Amino acid sequence: MTRPTPKEIKPIAHIAGVPVDDEIATRISNAIGPAFEGFAAIAGTLPFDLEPAAYVLAQTQKVSK
Repeated sequence: MTRPTPKEIKPIAHIAGVPVDDEIATRISNAIGPAFEGFAAIAGTLPFDLEPAAYVLAQTQKVSK
């Protein structure tokens, strides 16, 4: 989990249907970068990192009481 660069953000935004120019991509990178840096110490240790496909399954399971 590394801080995304503007060069990485542009194609992701384009695929999402929200194309951005270089300035906007830089602003997005600067805005979300600190969150990525804050989690860098535990990156790869969270279950979501290990199996992202299971996230939806875990969120839709009903809890028995």
